[in-house]
Amino acid sequence: MLDERQLGEYIEQHFTSTLFRLETLAWYSAANEDEDFRRYLAGLPGPTSTWPDVIRSEVAQGLYTYRVHLVQSPLNDYLRYEFEWAYTANAAAGEHIRIIDTAEQDKPDRVPDQDFWLIGDEHLVLMHYDSDGAFRGASIGAPELIPRYIAARQAAWSAGEDFTDYWRRHPNYHRDRSAA
Repeated sequence: MLDERQLGEYIEQHFTSTLFRLETLAWYSAANEDEDFRRYLAGLPGPTSTWPDVIRSEVAQGLYTYRVHLVQSPLNDYLRYEFEWAYTANAAAGEHIRIIDTAEQDKPDRVPDQDFWLIGDEHLVLMHYDSDGAFRGASIGAPELIPRYIAARQAAWSAGEDFTDYWRRHPNYHRDRSAA
């Protein structure tokens, strides 16, 4: 199992063109988000993350990140925070994000219920979380699994709605409704 540091190093080592992430959880418990999440819930301005700068730098180098998040509305506070503060900024910086809201459409059969990364078409990383959304480690997927996950990526991407369009259609979830 890879810990957070090892996972970051593995991705950095192999990320030479495209990076795809499937997210399936309604809540991720990450210490690096705690302060911004508290600020969001308290109605304070934000976010304070510098991650969009990383995305802009990657795009300038010809590196592209794609993400599909499976959600089921109504969105909880964590997803509202993630969408309003993280995804909005990340999409503006150049990350390609799509949403599959299973309250509005069926999840494609090929899409697994487990988070994963595909680095190009050559490297698969399976993500492991506990029931509270805390990261427990990542494992390198066997090469023979890669075609199945490429098909899952394609199915998820095809079924997903562009994040910006999804967010614009759902102003009821915006903390700042004037931003809709």
